[in-house]
Amino acid sequence: MNPAILNNQFVQVALPIMFTVLLAAWINSRGMDKGIEGVNRRLDDLRGDMNDRFGDVSRRLDRIDETLRAQSGKIAVLEERTSPLARRG
Repeated sequence: MNPAILNNQFVQVALPIMFTVLLAAWINSRGMDKGIEGVNRRLDDLRGDMNDRFGDVSRRLDRIDETLRAQSGKIAVLEERTSPLARRG
């Protein structure tokens, strides 16, 4: 067979296949970029939500700490009052 005919057939078959593969890879990469942007956005939202929740937990723990310190002071006063009574008994 004539090499020019084979070359022409190769161009007619191979180039469209290569072009299709490259185009599909390009479209896929664009889709992946959009997907990655979406995942990053969701992770940022989740990070914000978690920071808010941890902030709430921290505030609750601070209130519990304040309450325990106040109760500790009250217990110390009661111990001071009751220690003379214990010595009498």
